[in-house]
Amino acid sequence: MSFEINGKLYEKYDVVAVSDKFRKREFVIEKTEASSSMEFTEHIKFQLTQDRCDILDRFNLNEQIKVTFKIKGRRWEKDGRVSYFTNLEAWKIDKVGNESNSAPVPGVDFPDFEASSDSDLPF
Repeated sequence: MSFEINGKLYEKYDVVAVSDKFRKREFVIEKTEASSSMEFTEHIKFQLTQDRCDILDRFNLNEQIKVTFKIKGRRWEKDGRVSYFTNLEAWKIDKVGNESNSAPVPGVDFPDFEASSDSDLPF
C-alpha cells in the first residue's frame, strides 16, 4: 500500500552508506494545514534507499513536492529489550503542478503492488 503527501521540501541530507550494500538519504517536508482559525505545521522526515537516493538531487529547497511513500516497520531485540522502528520510505517524488518533473524509481520493481487481472474494470 502506498500513500501520498504534498509539502514544501524543507531539508535534505547527504547520502549515508550504512554498509557496503546499503545506503540511504533522508529529507524533510514541511506540511501546513489550516483548521478553523488555526494553522498547524508539521515537519515529516522520509528516507530514500539504494538507487532512489539520487532522485532528490533534481529538487530544490522550498519547492512544493508530492512524495509517494510506503510505511515500513520492523522489530528489533537486543539483550531482552524490544524496540520497534517505523520508516516512511519514499519511492517517488514529483514537483507539484508539473507532472513532467516526476522522479520515478529507476529500474525498480515493487512486488507488493499487485495489478488486477479483472477484465471488467473501466480503464
